[in-house]
Order: sequence, then C-alpha cells, then structure tokens
Amino acid sequence: MKHLILATCLMSGPAFAQDNREVPIPDTEDASLGSVTVGGGRLHPVIGLDVRNGDFVRGSYDDDAVSLDRVPIHAQIGLVYELARDPSGNATTLLMLRSSNGFHAPVSDETTSPHAWYESNNLVGLAARLAPGLSGAATYTVKTSPNGVSDTTHEVSAAFSLDRAAGLGSLKPGFAATWRPKGGGGFYTQVTIEPGWDLGKAEHAPRLSIPAALGVGWNSFYESDSGSRVYGSAGLAIEAPLAVGGGHWSARAEALAVVRDNRLRALGGDRADHGTVQPYITLSLSYAY
Repeated sequence: MKHLILATCLMSGPAFAQDNREVPIPDTEDASLGSVTVGGGRLHPVIGLDVRNGDFVRGSYDDDAVSLDRVPIHAQIGLVYELARDPSGNATTLLMLRSSNGFHAPVSDETTSPHAWYESNNLVGLAARLAPGLSGAATYTVKTSPNGVSDTTHEVSAAFSLDRAAGLGSLKPGFAATWRPKGGGGFYTQVTIEPGWDLGKAEHAPRLSIPAALGVGWNSFYESDSGSRVYGSAGLAIEAPLAVGGGHWSARAEALAVVRDNRLRALGGDRADHGTVQPYITLSLSYAY
C-alpha cells in the first residue's frame, strides 16, 4: 500500500493541490455507477470491505441465504485513472479497474481449495463526464468462482448516473443495462434513485438517504427458461466520512427490503431464500485516495 500511495503522489504532479473531487466508479455486481471522493491526483486507489446478512445480485439469490450462519464478507480493490481533464482540472475521461472478492464459511459441497473464496468479480471500464453532474460508463466484467461452486460469466454493461444539487439530479437517478456474451443469455435493465439529506453542516456530517432500485431480467437473464423477471428494493442508508489519516474514508450502513416476483423468488435451489420479501443489510467501509 505504501508503494501504491507513493506512485499516486508521483503521478499526480502539480494538479495534486486541487480540492477534493468526485470520480465515478462502477459496482462489479450490478454495473450501477457510483462515485467516490478523491484528491487532486490523476491515479486513485479505491479499497472497500463489507459484511452482509446474505448474498443477492439483482434481487436474485446468489450464494448465501439471508441468515447469520455464513455472513459473507466482500473485499474490493480498484484503481481509477484520469485520462483527460477539462481546462478547469476536472476529469472528463477515466479508466477504471476493480475487483470484488467474496468469502464465507464453506458448506460440504465446496470442496475445491480455497474453500472459503467463492466469488471473484473483475471489471475494466471507461467512464466519461457527459454534462455537469452526468456521468456514463461502459464496462466489461468477468465473474468467476475460485472454489468452483458457480459458473463463469462475462458481462458487458452501460451505465449512467446524474448527481446535482437541485431538480431531478437531487434524486441521484441511475440506469444500467447488461448483456452476457458468455455464461448466460437475455438482457438486464435497472433504474435506481437515492435521494438524501445531510445531517448537519459540519465537514464530516453523516448523510441519510433512501436507496431504491427496480430491475428487470429479460428473456431468461436469471436462469434458462426463467422468462422475464422483476424485482425491486428500497430502504434506508446512512453514510459518514471519517477523519482517519490521509485519503478519504467512509462508513455506510444500509438496510433494504428486496421484493421479487413469484418466479424469481422460486429460483436458486433448496438453499435459496424463497420469500417474496427479504431483508438485506450491508455494513461497509471504503477508502479512496
């Protein structure tokens, strides 16, 4: 980590003195486009760690049912590099690399070593500032299973996000679309919003928000012969920047209700959750430089 931070400082040059800024970064699971606060350099390492009460992707059961028996942990590491800037110094085109890796207590059929490492999602993408507050990204993600319990899939995605102080941008709407060239079929679309409020005016004041999503898997995207399936989620999240050393730390707690249609909730086999509504809680810590 020390060498990575040193490289960041050396590559940033005179622009390092700029104020803190937001740069886009995609999610490796559903391709939605978020953002992180960074400093003035061009190269930005991003690290994250989260703990969940289960594992769902796009509303569907993935690898862990809702319980406290296995408690999956996901570790993320990534890099965002500013390829181009406008005259004011804001990034206009960015290269993004990100890897998310899931670990849990293995069950009896997870016999391939490393038993606990069940998921590795690896992404490369390009993002661009399309207008003030509007970002777009194109990504390619390879999803693998190091212990062999899941098949490998490849995903091509496009995503957009809008974040402004007023108007529609204050709802932080987002859109993502995904197609699988390998390991599946169909097409997936998702819309999201996350309006929020700062809880105070201090520099490190927490922010309360209402994340909500609506996703549709078209033409058997979820599983063979599953048809077109729909899910939605909504809940509360609280996020706070942390004043810890250098860089930009943030802690987030999120509690969602995940709602699936009858066919979607029936997928996943005997170990899956088959309830129409499922609670989904995530505690996360992230760092960006």
